Amino acid sequence: MAKKTGEKYHAIIDAAIKVIAKNGYHNSQVTKIARMAKVADGTIYLYFDNKDDILISLFRTKMSEFVERVRQEMELVKTVEEKLYQLIYMHFKQFALDPDLAIVTQIELRQSNREIREGIGVTLKKYHQLIEELVQLGIEKEKFHKKIDIRLIRQMIFGILDETVTSWVMKDMKYDLLGLVQPVYFLVINGVSDKGEEEVTYEFKESKSRI
Repeated sequence: MAKKTGEKYHAIIDAAIKVIAKNGYHNSQVTKIARMAKVADGTIYLYFDNKDDILISLFRTKMSEFVERVRQEMELVKTVEEKLYQLIYMHFKQFALDPDLAIVTQIELRQSNREIREGIGVTLKKYHQLIEELVQLGIEKEKFHKKIDIRLIRQMIFGILDETVTSWVMKDMKYDLLGLVQPVYFLVINGVSDKGEEEVTYEFKESKSRI
């Protein structure tokens, strides 16, 4: 079935995030999602094959939008260090501003079946590629150690960001996620820096960008 987009498509996506975050994926019937989106049950199937397709699509849509925003923000700053900082900042800000999305992506997607995980894996590769491009640039600019393995470092950077958000969600979001931007940045930049034993520190003002 050809995928459709438009106002109702995005309304269903946003409704699904709210419903799944509140009820859990398995207890989120299509009827509940349709009611939240203020559309007829049948309208859902004009845009999605089934509930699994809704989950895959919401991740694909939100992740694609996010990666594009991160890429744009990274292009606005000049140094590798600033680009890395923006990556970390925007990753945390994405979820700090949308707790429901955080619950769905960090909890519900991990409990889904293999088909769903494979579906979101395709989209996640775009983010992985962006991180790898940043690491490659850092090596070329002699800011990151030339001997680091690009894919391994990408896995580590993404893993740190992902686990930090997951821990925040699991602890009921009781603390400021954005307050962890600087400590995580400090950890990553000193881990990949080509400065040997010298400690690397950078301070940035909070971005005024809206995501």
